[in-house]
Amino acid sequence: MGCDEKAKNLAGCSCTYPGCPRKGNCCECVTYHRRMDQLPGCFFPADAEATYDRSYRHFARLNCGH
Repeated sequence: MGCDEKAKNLAGCSCTYPGCPRKGNCCECVTYHRRMDQLPGCFFPADAEATYDRSYRHFARLNCGH
């Protein structure tokens, strides 16, 4: 998704964090979560994203069964 296409990106943004200032700005979101040693919420299914556990470990458990 283009970083300068916020309105278009919002349509596909699965982030459920209320008031997220990066919502719809994929580049800022990815940069933020990389800095936090996390993955963005869009990498997770809806129920897992809603837990706000964006860790690599959580992603691996969901996708690799570990």
